[in-house]
Amino acid sequence: MVADDLATRVTSVRQVLASAQGTGTECLVIIYGKGIGRKYDLIEDVVTIGREPDNMIVLDSDSVSRRHARIERYQNARYIVDLNSTNGTYVNDNAVQPRAQLVSGNLIKIGDTIFKYLTGDNIEAAYYEEIYRMAVTDGLTQIPNKRQLDEYLDRELSRARRHRRDLSILMLDIDHFKRINDSHGHLTGDVVLRELARLIRIRIRREELFARYGGEEFVIVLPETDLKGALEFAETVREMVQDHEIVFEGQTLKVTVSIGVAQFLRDVHKTPEDLLKEADKNLYWAKTHGRNKVHG
Repeated sequence: MVADDLATRVTSVRQVLASAQGTGTECLVIIYGKGIGRKYDLIEDVVTIGREPDNMIVLDSDSVSRRHARIERYQNARYIVDLNSTNGTYVNDNAVQPRAQLVSGNLIKIGDTIFKYLTGDNIEAAYYEEIYRMAVTDGLTQIPNKRQLDEYLDRELSRARRHRRDLSILMLDIDHFKRINDSHGHLTGDVVLRELARLIRIRIRREELFARYGGEEFVIVLPETDLKGALEFAETVREMVQDHEIVFEGQTLKVTVSIGVAQFLRDVHKTPEDLLKEADKNLYWAKTHGRNKVHG
């Protein structure tokens, strides 16, 4: 497997399924990074991962060491071993020191690539299910992506218009996120995004939706919620993020978010895009008036 293959980004589910090969009962699937959707069957007892072209899985990225990690079979189990890499190897956000046993569904982060480890008797079915899940899920944060947000918001806006019910949205953005990437590196930036998603997700009810909108922006859709209730919820989220500490590789970070809030109005918002634009406008106000604010 060569680096040029990994540099090709899969753009459709059909392309990915067409390239799948039905061998083995274990595999790694790239769910975030270059080559998203690429599947690697784990046939050998030892599989090496790194930047050098003689590795069995080659990741052409400066954040990946020449000999970064290996996956090995030992007593009918699979383990991942970090090979003293510069940026470390992580399983479900826990550093591998120096090895960790793998369980089906584990997320493995190597540099700026995230794999999902899958194993079982029907590995192809598991792979196809993962590919379809990837179509509506953000690989880094494991929350709904913009595609799922668009579909959900379109459905809820139609429902709110038809039944004359309240609907509000929050658009939030991490303050000074570029400064975090520039000062601490993109790997730390990824940790901030994942931790923020994990923190907020626990406050989202089943009938609501929390999605990654793009970059460091997120959207929360609140059915049956008027502007007053949405502003109160936004303030809760803002305070929760402000008070939270993110610990990664011995450093403690604190971040804040700015939040724009918008309520659906039948005569104003004809499309979901209209509602998103108003929330974005209010977010811009919050960002330009000091940040770490809620506006709507």
